[in-house]
Amino acid sequence: MQKDVENLERVIGYTFSDKTLLKTALTHSSYANERRCQPCSDNERLEFLGDAVLELVVSEQLFQRKPKLPEGEMTKTRASLVCEQTLDLCARKFGLENYLLLGKGEEATGGRNRSSIVSDAFEALIGAVYLDGGFASAKDFIQSFLLEDIEHLQLFCDSKTILQEMVQRDSSDSLSYVLLREEGPDHDKRYVVSAMLGDRSLGTGEGRSKKSAEQQAAYEAILMLQNSRGDKK
Repeated sequence: MQKDVENLERVIGYTFSDKTLLKTALTHSSYANERRCQPCSDNERLEFLGDAVLELVVSEQLFQRKPKLPEGEMTKTRASLVCEQTLDLCARKFGLENYLLLGKGEEATGGRNRSSIVSDAFEALIGAVYLDGGFASAKDFIQSFLLEDIEHLQLFCDSKTILQEMVQRDSSDSLSYVLLREEGPDHDKRYVVSAMLGDRSLGTGEGRSKKSAEQQAAYEAILMLQNSRGDKK
């Protein structure tokens, strides 16, 4: 059930002058279509705008924070920071999925748990903040909910690649991901996966897809290996 949008404003620390922008950012196309709303009354156009603002802010931050990083690596890092899984993770930190307006069919099939819907809404919210408060407000929002700890976030985003590199460097055993179990109905399935080094479990992850569960398992494995070696990176 959709929560009070005024509470969302308190959570994100931004109050809209134009409340219509906020409502539009939270409106999925399924909701607009079911109610035969006016054309472009869903969040897809705001998502398009928010995506552009997001890429600019992330690009600027990487340029400033990583002065020795070459263009190719900046492009790769930016792609990982603005991908669907990352935006979904950041949006769920403040419960954005609970405020979305979804059609009955989308609601019934677990739309609030779909990372594509939540990540799109996150970008739409950025677009709405940009239109309502300007670039500075949008930048503050992105820094607060996406870039506050960029090193930690990048470690999560690239966890499978980083873990593979660590394993290849330090062990002759092969790395694999084993599905431990599936939970929940088909429209709201959750997967539990273990990152295995040979026959040893390094970390366990849970997610709404096998991919996200593997990513979480890899991240937990990295933290375990770092702690066992006393590493910080």
